[in-house]
Amino acid sequence: MAPPSKKSPNKKSKPALKQIQKPSKKSFKPKTKPDAAAKYQAVALQLEDDVPDFPRGGASSLSRDELDEVRAEVDAEFDVEGRGLKKKKKKLQKRTHSVEDDLGSLFGGGFSGKLPRFANRIAWKNVTPGMKLWGVIAEVNVKDIVISLPGGLRGLVHASEAFDPILDNVVKDIEFNYLSSMYYVGQLVSCIVLQLDDDKKEKGKRKIWLSLRLSLLYKSLTLDFIQEGMVLSAYVKSIEDHGYILHFGLPSFTGFLSKNNQAESKDIITHTGQLVQGIVKSIDKTRRVVYLSSDPDTVSKCVTKELKGISIDLLVPGMMVNARVQSTLENGIMLSFLTYFTGTVDIFHLHKTFPSSNWKDDYHQNKKVLARILFVDPSTRAVGLTLNPHLLQHKAPPSLVKTGDIFDHSKVIRIDRGLGLLLEIPTTPYSTPAYVIVSDVADKEIRKLEKMFKEGSNIRVRVLGFRLLDGLAMGILKTSAFEGSVFTHSDVKPGMLVKAKVITVDSFGAIVQFPSGVKALCPLRHMSEYEIAKPRKKFQVGAELQFRVLGCKSKRITVTHKKTLVKSKLGIISSYADATEGLVTHGWITKIENHGCFVRFYNGVQGFAPRSELGLEPGCEPASLYHVEEVVKCRVISSIPASRRINLSFNMKPARVSEQDIVRLGSIVSGVVEQVTPHAAVVRVNAECYTRGTITPEHLADHQGFASLFKSVLKPGYEFDQLLVLDVENGNLILSAKYSLIKSAEQLPSGVSEVRPQSVVHGYVCNLIESGCFVRYIGRLTGFASRSKSTDDRRISLSEAFYIGQSVRSYIFDVSAETGRLTLSLRQSLCSSTDATFIQEYFLLEEKIARLQLLDSKSLKLNWYDDFTIGSVVEGKVTDVKDIGVVVGFEKYNDVFGFVAYNQLDGVTLNAGSIIQAVVLDVAKIERLVDLSLKSAFVERSKETYSIETNQKKRKRAAHNKVQVHRTVNTVVEILKEKYLVLSIPEYNHAIGYASLSDYNTQKLPPRQYANGQSITATIMALPSPETAGRLLLVLKSISGVTETSSSKRAKKKFGYDVGALVQAEITEIKPLELRVKFGSGFHGRVHITEANDDNVVEDPFKVFRMGQMLTAAIVSRTNKSENNRKNNQWELSIKSSLLTGSAETGDKLNHEDFNFSIGQSVTGFVYKVDKEWVWLTVSRHVKAQLYVLDSACEPAELQEFQKRYDVGKAVSGYILSANKEKKLIRLVLHPFSTAPSRTLSPETTNIDASSSLSNIVSYIHEGDVLGGKISKILPGVGGMLIKLDPHLCGKVHFTELMDTWKPDPVSEYHEGQFVKCKVLEITRSFKGTFHVDLSLRSSLDGMDSRKSITGSNNELQNSVCSPSQRAENVKDLHPNMTVQGYVKNVTPKGCFIMLSRKLDAKILISNLSDGYVENLEREFPIGKPVIGKVVSVEPLSKRVEVTLKTSISGGFEVNELNNLHVGQIVSGRIKRIESYGLFISIDQTNLVGLCHVSEISDDPIDSIEAKYKAGEGVTTKILKVDEDRHRISLGMKNSYFMGNHYTQTDSKQNSMDVFDKYDHILGTQLTILEKSGLSGIQNFDIEAENAEIPILANVEARASVPPLQVSLDDIERSGINDVSCQTKENIDHSDAIDEKRKRKEKKKAKEERWELEIRAAEERLLEKDIPRSADEFEKLVRNSPNSSFVWIKYMAFMLSLADVESARSIAERALKTINIREESEKLNIWVAYFNLENEYGNPPEEAVCKLFQRALQYCDPKKLHLALLGMYDRTEQRKLADELLNKMTRKFKHSCKVWLRRFRWLLKQNQDEVQSIVKRAVLSLPRHKHIKFLSQAAILEFRCGVPDRGRSMFESMLREYPKRTDLWSIYLDQEIRLGDMDVIRALFERAISLSLPPKKIKFLFEKYLEYEKSLGDEERIESVKRKAREYVENTPA
Repeated sequence: MAPPSKKSPNKKSKPALKQIQKPSKKSFKPKTKPDAAAKYQAVALQLEDDVPDFPRGGASSLSRDELDEVRAEVDAEFDVEGRGLKKKKKKLQKRTHSVEDDLGSLFGGGFSGKLPRFANRIAWKNVTPGMKLWGVIAEVNVKDIVISLPGGLRGLVHASEAFDPILDNVVKDIEFNYLSSMYYVGQLVSCIVLQLDDDKKEKGKRKIWLSLRLSLLYKSLTLDFIQEGMVLSAYVKSIEDHGYILHFGLPSFTGFLSKNNQAESKDIITHTGQLVQGIVKSIDKTRRVVYLSSDPDTVSKCVTKELKGISIDLLVPGMMVNARVQSTLENGIMLSFLTYFTGTVDIFHLHKTFPSSNWKDDYHQNKKVLARILFVDPSTRAVGLTLNPHLLQHKAPPSLVKTGDIFDHSKVIRIDRGLGLLLEIPTTPYSTPAYVIVSDVADKEIRKLEKMFKEGSNIRVRVLGFRLLDGLAMGILKTSAFEGSVFTHSDVKPGMLVKAKVITVDSFGAIVQFPSGVKALCPLRHMSEYEIAKPRKKFQVGAELQFRVLGCKSKRITVTHKKTLVKSKLGIISSYADATEGLVTHGWITKIENHGCFVRFYNGVQGFAPRSELGLEPGCEPASLYHVEEVVKCRVISSIPASRRINLSFNMKPARVSEQDIVRLGSIVSGVVEQVTPHAAVVRVNAECYTRGTITPEHLADHQGFASLFKSVLKPGYEFDQLLVLDVENGNLILSAKYSLIKSAEQLPSGVSEVRPQSVVHGYVCNLIESGCFVRYIGRLTGFASRSKSTDDRRISLSEAFYIGQSVRSYIFDVSAETGRLTLSLRQSLCSSTDATFIQEYFLLEEKIARLQLLDSKSLKLNWYDDFTIGSVVEGKVTDVKDIGVVVGFEKYNDVFGFVAYNQLDGVTLNAGSIIQAVVLDVAKIERLVDLSLKSAFVERSKETYSIETNQKKRKRAAHNKVQVHRTVNTVVEILKEKYLVLSIPEYNHAIGYASLSDYNTQKLPPRQYANGQSITATIMALPSPETAGRLLLVLKSISGVTETSSSKRAKKKFGYDVGALVQAEITEIKPLELRVKFGSGFHGRVHITEANDDNVVEDPFKVFRMGQMLTAAIVSRTNKSENNRKNNQWELSIKSSLLTGSAETGDKLNHEDFNFSIGQSVTGFVYKVDKEWVWLTVSRHVKAQLYVLDSACEPAELQEFQKRYDVGKAVSGYILSANKEKKLIRLVLHPFSTAPSRTLSPETTNIDASSSLSNIVSYIHEGDVLGGKISKILPGVGGMLIKLDPHLCGKVHFTELMDTWKPDPVSEYHEGQFVKCKVLEITRSFKGTFHVDLSLRSSLDGMDSRKSITGSNNELQNSVCSPSQRAENVKDLHPNMTVQGYVKNVTPKGCFIMLSRKLDAKILISNLSDGYVENLEREFPIGKPVIGKVVSVEPLSKRVEVTLKTSISGGFEVNELNNLHVGQIVSGRIKRIESYGLFISIDQTNLVGLCHVSEISDDPIDSIEAKYKAGEGVTTKILKVDEDRHRISLGMKNSYFMGNHYTQTDSKQNSMDVFDKYDHILGTQLTILEKSGLSGIQNFDIEAENAEIPILANVEARASVPPLQVSLDDIERSGINDVSCQTKENIDHSDAIDEKRKRKEKKKAKEERWELEIRAAEERLLEKDIPRSADEFEKLVRNSPNSSFVWIKYMAFMLSLADVESARSIAERALKTINIREESEKLNIWVAYFNLENEYGNPPEEAVCKLFQRALQYCDPKKLHLALLGMYDRTEQRKLADELLNKMTRKFKHSCKVWLRRFRWLLKQNQDEVQSIVKRAVLSLPRHKHIKFLSQAAILEFRCGVPDRGRSMFESMLREYPKRTDLWSIYLDQEIRLGDMDVIRALFERAISLSLPPKKIKFLFEKYLEYEKSLGDEERIESVKRKAREYVENTPA
């Protein structure tokens, strides 16, 4: 970090800075001498030149005036300089420039320079647009949001800046005050500064305008930057079924928050537009969706990871980071975080809330802390942090104090010299910090605070304000602050008298100020008692006047100067609760109407004085006597605070009424309806005094439904015979027409003294609250029934059980004489009816309503129902026959209809037009419906009763004499009505009776369900009479209050219905697969989706239903106890029409369901679950079906989107493939199939009850069908692949059927698990019963999508070859000279075999493979290689085909002869194979391959060929030698060959060619010489190089390819790790290691020369004599070269070829004894060859190798020997032994970097999870100077064969410790470049070039960056890199 650079005074500042920061009022001008000024100017210029264009942390580039301006603001904040005296100014001028530069400026991480003295602190002058701040919402208003910012600043957010424009449509759907629904007070938010409004005249008008738009905060955020674990904020864009779609303010990606994740959050999302914060759980980059989790605990603890390429634009306030203390400052600490950023924490944001004077001791250097970002200033790159414990938990600090609070015992914690005091205010539950600046300490000037105050002392302080974000209270100690009644706005109370000074007078009124500084408004209309024209004459600025406070709202105080109000001694009304009846007070008129005046009081309270209370004379208008704003004296008549109503009177004395004229409450009166209003019926009461009364709708009847119906037919003039006086209100009677109250009027109490405990009293519900129910009687007497005593079932809410105005019976539990409270119970078990008044009122009111309806009807007689008496026989004509009964018409009454239900037909079949004689069971007078019956019992009873007319009265009397009141009888349900039952009493000759289904207290609850014909018990309560509307009334036993035990209730509830019964159910919930319903008395059930209709062909059958809808359903099943179902699923119901119409007949058959299905049958089901491979369907309630993924489609795209195509509830039709009766599960396919196809596998007769056979599964597969499949396994070599068609069936795709074109390695186009479209070619069945299905993936076949085949580049070849899509299936299709294509299937010493198709193979003799010599068949013709040739011969009988590949025969190939090449020619080619001794290069435009020996590759020695060259890489070479006899070419690649130096050294040519011959011979005998190490041994073909060229062979050649003897290289050197050292050495620029490097190079060069001499000596020995072919020849050879391990090992191999293992062992022992003891490497080679021998032929091999290894340890280097043995174990795949050996090696050689790397590489190869623990162990064990080597090479291994993210973390950890090591940067960049992620690579380059490095090192990085961009070819990026390099050079001082 560096101080801000200074600009020359002569230079003009930038315009942007002028706009952002204006000069302060008093600029600071230090007095300096001319020399000093000149020196100062030179320093400023020098510092300005040092400022980089891209500083790492950002430095300030403010001018001297701008710095002075910032310092002035800081001084103003603490009021040090601003309030000081002139004497103090002199001291300020003596301050050094460093203090001036640091104090008040914002500092970022600079390029160079010293550290600042002060921490960054936000003040008014250093707030600039674009700055990001963290804040706490202090206020949420209608049009803006007030946010508390750091440093006590406050910002404003306009409503339009509270969200992004994309949410405009969202917030329109929210209520008007949408800001309060999106944000709340105390919420922590990140905001960005838009602009600053500065009013120089008045500081209070300074405004900071902020924005909360996420599009501005996340402007630089991209999807690639987002990582899992990151905390992001987002808006709720929409609410879906399973979660919330989020919007981040950016159009490039969206988010999703699952409701399961949000359920963990305490903040419940209720609407769209809400701001939420969550952690990134996963990222779908394909769909560009970020998935969040909003658990608040996890969010608050989430720490931002160190991200690659993070810039300052991506830092967001509120982000929590891991930080490390760099240094302590005078007023805070400096931290480093996220590797390259630095920030400061001021003293008010430390960990401790009360930092003492020695707070610096708690922050030692490099201490690790957690911090949150407080602000970010992009212009200065300054970052502020906070360590506040509350903010770290993502919570705002608690506000425990209020402005104006006084604390007498506040403790002094710290004294800041010249600044202020830190206090501890005693608050609960914990103390609050407070700070008092020096200017607020005392009324007089204080020079030294430390003399006046001592730390630990107690003082008295008054809270001046509170900083919400900082959690810091601002205090004042001045004596004047404790005086006066008004200190803050909270001290102002409506109605209080205050003195204030007039400071401004305007046209709208006057602004006055209290002594404490609080301002108020005196409106123009309140400046005087009367209207004034010139307010300035009335009020003079500076005058002190007396006012009375009118109100205080949102800190806006209004006062009045009206003389009457100011001097009034009457009581004050400041709330509606203050308006007590009879109170006399002053108010002022605000509005005058004809019907009265509106009067305003204090605090916005308003009342109304009706015209009758204005004291007007007859004929006088209110406007003539009163005027607006007039102060009046009024009296409160009544007040209703709940409804905010006050009735006033201008008459001071109330009118008196004599007691004789008052109607007594509870009396019965009569009246006539005068008027019917929407809310009441006005009645003229027949009384002397009160002439009017009102009846509310709910008091018209006891039944809720009849009350509204009665009101609708009520007309003026209707006379009520009986009305009960409930109460008197404002001179009006409150009446009730409830039958229950009128009948029990004498028993109703009007006072507490009249109430008797343990009695049941009628009343009505007057109010409902959550905790209980209020019941009122006469007058205001009210009782309370708690929730637990209101219903018998506590699960039912009160709103579901009762309604306001409901008639109830209440049981008096207790009466409190002291409080007058009545405790009630409304339980039905205690309050059931004891008579039939409830149903009696129902029938009486029905008759009244019917009569009122008939008054306007001319078609019917008033007494039409007299002809339809209960029990009488009437004649009618059948007009219609319906499903539920028969409709009957009557000749006399056209508007009256009869109805005979099916259960009343008594088995009689009726047709339309039939004349019937039926008995009347019930008459619905309102609906004009007569219920009839044809049952013989009723007909005979009617005939017996009425047949003999003379004996009619006697019979009638006799019948009724038998019926006795209060007798319990058994009855039968005949008709089910909505409110009552029609019953028959068999023991009373089937007399007809009526019983209510509900009672007073259960009107709103669902009644119990009954069925027709059901026998129930009831009690007779009333005989037929006019009072009962001629009906016999009964009360059911279930309603009469008979006590039942809980067990009997449960049994009754469970078995209340039979299967097959029809019920009326209400829909409570609609789900995709079921309807949840309730019916009866709390019964719950469901209607399964398969029970919605008879055939499941309707898509979404539930869409026609809605919540709360009533429907008729049949009970089909009862849940068993064993089933673990919820209570909501107790019953299974059906709404199938077949069951509803015939439920009586099928009810007994519904308990079980038959499993009757047949194969091939079409069924339909509904999706209820979808997993990875199956769609699960429900066919019925008990039968499930499944559809396999591959049966759903044949297109791969559709199969890939399998789960998305099937939504829950979707109807799917299919055909049964198999069935399992036990599991009740069937298997479906989508297309029909025949059970016996002509050319398919005919399935056997399937037994549905038996398990499905394989023949059933494949019965629908035909030859020629196009199916969907999934690649199950890719077979090695040319085996083709297996395609999964079914969970139990796979088909095979032949290698030639993979693609239409003969493309090399066609398997590479596919991967396991891929969905494919395939065609069935053939189906065969073996004698064992297994099936074999041949498939094809070729798109050119019929039914497959045709795709363009890939054509070759050779036009002649393409023209000569037949269509690539053709395959010869039969040998008859072939003929000689026919051009064919195929794949190499097998290679033998005599030639190879190729595959022409899945049924035909052909052989190619070795003589026909090529026109030239084929050196190695396996390498030239690897398995799977596509070839083109011509048919030579065809044998149809034996099906033998012979093909030739010779170009002279096959044609089209241009043969490049060796004589066309000459020595010295420069040719280009590509590397075909890499060996340890050189490169095999394929020469372009030819079919020839040459060898470039390792000594001819480069002028300098090469450590590792594999590290520098790769197979397939293009190179330029020079021909050194052409051997036409052996068809061999020697090549050279040295740079000197291409620089004009002719190659004339024939000896080198000869050596190169000879080495080629030798190595080729060695390879033929499975021997090779080891490179570099000097070891020689036995080795097979280079498997890795071969497999790199031909991947197909990787799985074919396995362990069998490992020869008996194989001396391993040092695998660490061969693994490609040591190539890192080459790259590293090229990039490291350490001047102190130049000499050491030179010595190392010379030593290395000498070693290479010695190695080269040894090779050439071996070559000469081989040239002297031919290769030995007998034991004697080998004996001569070993005598001549006794120390050559190469010869001895070759001798051992010769013996093994003769199967003489013992002789090979003896030769090994001889070699160990013969070789000189000084030749350690030669002996080591023998030991390793001996290991390989014992590993192959030992008995047992493991023990033999172990014993031999123990012997070898006594003679060889233990470390090299362990590595050699480990290499053998690795090659032979003995993983267990290798793992054990590695564990021993890491303990034995724990200081060896090579051993730990082998262990690390082994774990990566085995894909084990111990990688990170091994890294930690290695770092602890290795010496420190080896850490970088190990970590860098381990990171490279992670990039190449492990997890790249772990490699990145290793590089990042090293770079944090060594940020200026360019070698590490270079390696890191190389690995990222190899991966190819351009965004990551460029971000890494940008980080690297921003380092502070010497020019030489930074030049290397720029060059590497430029080289990378040139490789991509992006000219714009190339110019950008060049421009940055130029800027660096320009900004770097010379």
